[in-house]
Amino acid sequence: MKIVVDKSHKNSLIELQALLENFEQQGRMLSDGSRNQIKIFQLDRDEVAIKAFKVPNLINKVAYKFLRKSKAQRSFEYAQQLLSKGVLTPKPIAYATEESILFFGKSFYICDNLNADLTYRKLIEDENYPNRTEILKAFTGFTFRMHEQGIHFLDHSPGNTLIVKKEKGYDFYLVDLNRMEFGDLDFETRMRNFSRLTPHKEMIDIMATEYAALGGYDLLKTKSSMWSYTTEFQQKFYRKKALKKKLKFWKTN
Repeated sequence: MKIVVDKSHKNSLIELQALLENFEQQGRMLSDGSRNQIKIFQLDRDEVAIKAFKVPNLINKVAYKFLRKSKAQRSFEYAQQLLSKGVLTPKPIAYATEESILFFGKSFYICDNLNADLTYRKLIEDENYPNRTEILKAFTGFTFRMHEQGIHFLDHSPGNTLIVKKEKGYDFYLVDLNRMEFGDLDFETRMRNFSRLTPHKEMIDIMATEYAALGGYDLLKTKSSMWSYTTEFQQKFYRKKALKKKLKFWKTN
């Protein structure tokens, strides 16, 4: 197994290797998805989160071996880039890969475990959440500053922003970092970046109003564009969901 460690944890290599070797047997499960797993472990006095990416299909076994960086490596490097630009994410510690001579296998991303107060999803689920509008406005400001720095977070979705309440204001941390682009963002790209966040128009109106004020954009155009991309995404999402349901029905009948 190849392990690349951030310079701040260069003395923890042996301990990290032990955690990875015992990933299946130990640790506290945080997320057990169909594609990836996240477990919490103790490293010295701190808790760390280890995300295990599933073994890719045959084509990607070759692509990740010879042509592309793994999801774990991208997560690690993007986290370092975000922090260098002042955008918060749980501190990256290391990434690891299992490979043979010809094929790529499993990969792992290790970072600090952040005990957040909520995720953006909570604001969707609970319209009466305390200071909900204030948090939405602060989140919009966070996204605007990210855009201004040329950061295009392709997985800007409800579960991928952790929110920590401060004495004054809120801190926002990005997670699930393996899909990002960097460069100047035009208006339409900025608007499309909000499309996966919520199906609720009243939330879009709050964010669009705040974004227009911050960027000096026309309010009606901002609201219209942001909502248009949102409805487009929702329609595609539910069409895809309905298709999967039909395929599952055909397979079982």
